[in-house]
Order: sequence, then structure tokens, then C-alpha cells
Amino acid sequence: MSWIYAHRYLIARRAVAVGTLGLFWLGANAHLGVLTGNLSSSRLFRTVPLSDPFAVLQILASGQPLASTVILGAVIVVLAYALLGGRAFCGWVCPVGLIHDGARWGKRRFKIRGQFHFGRSGRFWIMALALPVSAWTGVAAFEWLSPIGIITRELIYGPGLAALMTIVLIGLVDTFVLREGWCGSLCPLGAFYSLIGRLSLVRVRFDEERCDRCGDCAVVCPEPQVIDFHAMAEAKFIKSGDCLNCGRCLEVCPRDAYHFAPRPMRSATNGFKEGDPHGTESIQ
Repeated sequence: MSWIYAHRYLIARRAVAVGTLGLFWLGANAHLGVLTGNLSSSRLFRTVPLSDPFAVLQILASGQPLASTVILGAVIVVLAYALLGGRAFCGWVCPVGLIHDGARWGKRRFKIRGQFHFGRSGRFWIMALALPVSAWTGVAAFEWLSPIGIITRELIYGPGLAALMTIVLIGLVDTFVLREGWCGSLCPLGAFYSLIGRLSLVRVRFDEERCDRCGDCAVVCPEPQVIDFHAMAEAKFIKSGDCLNCGRCLEVCPRDAYHFAPRPMRSATNGFKEGDPHGTESIQ
């Protein structure tokens, strides 16, 4: 039980990712109507539309018509992740995240270091290029090549060689080639959700007084660049939109310096700060 508690968020994340694929599979093959469709476009309980907002933007850029329910589904997803944390999709739902977790474990276990530092800006360039390329080609450009879509569709509607090859390729690239892996360097969907993540209301709060800077959190964090102690001490939460809200820092911190909480709010009109109800600290 102590091991389960120490890995509670890791177990929960994997259960959500596998469970989501399982519900899609049951919707397609057993006609269970909890989730039908796939991660690009689906229905919850056969009623509530859910759409990948980045895919919707690409389709709109390509000039193809879209039903109003698909656009509504994209709005619902954006609002949901604006609440939960934009890259919570990457940490809790995306099947590629499972591969990334496995590759990170292999790197730590066997002390493997990726050969190429591609940087984290590449995914934003790919995100930006996806829209004009979609407009030029007339199709949703990234959706044709997305490993998320390839893996998801084949696991739901029938596994094939493409899904297996994609899983192996992503695993090899994440383990031996790129230091930041597919998710950190190349995935434009992750870049898109990181923009939403900057505004999300549910955040990982940081208690500077408890922290002893041991660095355990940075070791296990899938996006270790978000662990910026100076910025966190100033803001009292992890500010970066790249945070997956995965909970790994909560699990490993020996001093309970992290916890999930609503984003600390500051009044734009009176300049009050958290913990200063009379605004005396903000008066210039």
C-alpha cells in the first residue's frame, strides 16, 4: 500500500490513458456509448461533442467545411483543459505519454543520454507551420502524420503494422536520439496545449518554506524545465504552461512542498496579493 500511495498519480495517469482507449474500443466494438469516436473527434455518452481543437484549426485552415457540433466540441475541450491544465492532456490522456514514460525510465535505469539536443522551440515551429501547410494542401497536415492519431485509431479499430512501427519508432527516438523526446521537442499538439496551460486554473502550488531544494522533483518530472525554484517561489505555483499536472513532484517530495490547488488570484484593480487581504504590500 505504501508503494501504491507513493506512485498514486503515476498509476492514476496510466489508468486514465489506458481506460480512455479502452472506452473508445468498447464504443467501436461493443457499442458501449460512454466514448465513441477517437481522440480527434468523439462523443461523450453519445451526446456531448468533443473535438481536438488543434485538428479543428487545421481543418478550418484547409478550407474544408465543419459541422457546428465539431466546433462546439473544440470549444468544450479548450474550456476543460483551461480549467484542468492545458498539458494535462499530454500527461493523463495521450497514449504517446505512456511511451515517453517508458523511455524516460529506460534512460534513468541504464544511464542513457539522447545524442541530440533539438530544443523545445521546434514543436512551436511545427505548430505554426501546420496551419499554412494545411491551407496549401487542403488537408489537416499534422493529422496525416500524427503518431497520436495513428496509434489511437489502430488500437481502437484494429491494431496493425503502422501502430506497432510508430510505437517502436517513438520509443527509440525518445530513448536514444532526442534528449527531450518527441513530446518535449517535436509534438505540436503539446505546444498548442502548453499555450492553454498558461491560463489554467488548477495548478501545482509550491510552498517555498517547506522546500529544501533536494531536486528530487526535477529528476522525475517529465518536463524538468518547469521546475524553476526562483519563479515558483515568486509565483507560489508552477507557472510554466509546459507543466503536465502529472503529480510526480507531489509523489516524490519528502517535505510536501507541492500540492494541487486553484491558481492564486490577484486583483487587477486593487493590486492585492495573496496573503495580504488589505493590499498593504501592493500600495506604491
